[in-house]
Amino acid sequence: MNAETIALAARHGSRPLARATAEQRTAAIEAVAAALLEHGDEILAANAGDLAHASLDAPMRDRLLLDRARLDKLVRAVKDVAALPDPVGQTVKAWTRPNGLRVSRRRIPLGVIMIIYESRPNVTADAAALCLRSGNACILRGGAESLRSNVAIGRAIAAGLARVGLPGDAVQVLDDPSRDLMAALLQRDEEIDLVIPRGGEGLIRFVAERSRIPVIKHYRGNCHVFVERSADVARALAIIENGKVQRPGVCNAVESVLVDAPIASTFLPLLAARLSQVELRGDARACSVVPTMTPATEADFGAEYLDLVCSVAVVDDLDAAVAHIERYGSDHTEAIVTTDDIAADRFIAAIDSSTVVVNASTRFADGGELGLGAEIGISTTRLHAYGPMGAEELTTTQFVVHGDGQVRS
Repeated sequence: MNAETIALAARHGSRPLARATAEQRTAAIEAVAAALLEHGDEILAANAGDLAHASLDAPMRDRLLLDRARLDKLVRAVKDVAALPDPVGQTVKAWTRPNGLRVSRRRIPLGVIMIIYESRPNVTADAAALCLRSGNACILRGGAESLRSNVAIGRAIAAGLARVGLPGDAVQVLDDPSRDLMAALLQRDEEIDLVIPRGGEGLIRFVAERSRIPVIKHYRGNCHVFVERSADVARALAIIENGKVQRPGVCNAVESVLVDAPIASTFLPLLAARLSQVELRGDARACSVVPTMTPATEADFGAEYLDLVCSVAVVDDLDAAVAHIERYGSDHTEAIVTTDDIAADRFIAAIDSSTVVVNASTRFADGGELGLGAEIGISTTRLHAYGPMGAEELTTTQFVVHGDGQVRS
């Protein structure tokens, strides 16, 4: 299909979905979850085909991989979205004017959302579920490396929608990953209301530079952990290890560790021992404490490695840590480990990234872990939505005004 056909079909499919009841949308998401389970063997076989043909580095292969455990997790995430309160029609604020007009603001769907992503086939299911929950039609364009997986998941989603009588055009999984089609869709601003790209910086810049449609960017995650001088050392080491090692190829993994100068001489050797499988790239002060560290370049401190590599810097105090993050951060997620409540509050007040974490792993900067059921992605764009985006972030609000015959003088 061409861009015009796809966009018009999505707009057509958005109307019955927006008018559906909360119960109908819930039934649709539950039907999708059941269909994903039923099509599980087909989806895993398709994913094996993608992996066999993919020429990717280890972190990207990890993002692409689906096994039975990950497929089960994918289905659970869809079921979690089904259990969320339906945001459509929620009144978020109401007040009465002096003339008696009753004014309220209620949530409504955005309309048609195009989501462009790379590697992760779980995004196909998460995005479909969240768009159904929020009453939005969606156009899902994955990368060529995950085409077989996405198409198989798309077939399961279509089967689920058919069971409950909602139009298949409400969720379209594209089987053409070409940039020509994507570029053409980015011009369809009369039918598509929002574009959400998530993936490499090159993809996001391509979308932002060519789109006539509003874009919410999901840029790289250069996430920091600042170990403040009062920190519990065992806690700090566990938090950093989890953030760096548990799954290094994801955007909320730790990429940079900042250590308060008064504890650097004791903490850094412990860190190097704990992260023995990680290449630590340190500034001059860190390398003077642990000479086996690789000397860091300027580029290292702004890097999203997505691998078992981490930059390390010694900073004089909390203010210096904040200054470092302001210079090199990506507005994604920053964490502090401290036992000083005043220091924690100062850090929260000073950091304007989309997520700030106190005494916990950056890996919790995730829609499912924060109670959103799943996420479309983590927005680093400050307008409309910032941070993990769930169903509520895929709505806007309209004014509803009730009167008793008032006229304006």
